Amino acid sequence: MQESVVYQDILQKGIAQGEKQGEVAVILRQLHRFCGLLNPEIESRIQSLSKPPLEELSEALLEFTNLADLQQWLDSH
Repeated sequence: MQESVVYQDILQKGIAQGEKQGEVAVILRQLHRFCGLLNPEIESRIQSLSKPPLEELSEALLEFTNLADLQQWLDSH
């Protein structure tokens, strides 16, 4: 069963979802440290991003100087 295409597909999707959740968790921890608790809407928008924009955000947040920078980045993505 572990060699079946369906099993491998489910396994890969699970791994990808786990990686995304981990990346979201790290980004949210960094943002909480930077600007405190976030608005639930902002957290939800971050959690809904796909992997490529999450990776972009993880780099962009290093250049943010305030919460408005985060909001502007989210609005442009």
